[in-house]
Amino acid sequence: MNTQALNGKRVAILATDGFEESELSVPKASLAGHGVDVDVVAPEGKADGIRAWAETDWGDTYEVSRTLDQAKAADYHALVLPGGLFNPDALRLDEDALKFVRAFFESGKPVAAICHAPWILINAGVVEGRKMTSVPSVSQDLKNAGAHWEDSEVVVDNGLVTSRTPKDLDAFCKRLEEELAEGRHSGQHS
Repeated sequence: MNTQALNGKRVAILATDGFEESELSVPKASLAGHGVDVDVVAPEGKADGIRAWAETDWGDTYEVSRTLDQAKAADYHALVLPGGLFNPDALRLDEDALKFVRAFFESGKPVAAICHAPWILINAGVVEGRKMTSVPSVSQDLKNAGAHWEDSEVVVDNGLVTSRTPKDLDAFCKRLEEELAEGRHSGQHS
């Protein structure tokens, strides 16, 4: 990856309590290592930090850069949605989070979602007709919402990057960084 193409880019990671720790920490570190500014964005009231789920128990608390009411999609070049079970289940019911997600699709910016995070995309109404993957337990939800699900470590569809689980993080980060370097995608839609 050409680090020059990523230097100065800015990415939002939208999460709340119960995100899968590696699905936030690994992309954040990978992007930062390529010169990308990364903000952790969380719902209002989470300014004191959000707590990770680390596979089988609660993990570390992560600092929030901005709350949703302070963040605007226009300020970012891409969006990352970590999974976990609790995090996407809460965010998919948060209308401000869904509006934030839709704004990235409406402007053609890359969006990367892993594990259970496609639940957020389903509720945002942006998966119909899209080629995607996810943790297997979300596959039927995606199919029911009109997505074309496949069991692959990473799937890219016009700026939308999806992966299944933490074991796919290397491929997920690589493709996220490629899409970020490419910039806006005319095929990205809401």
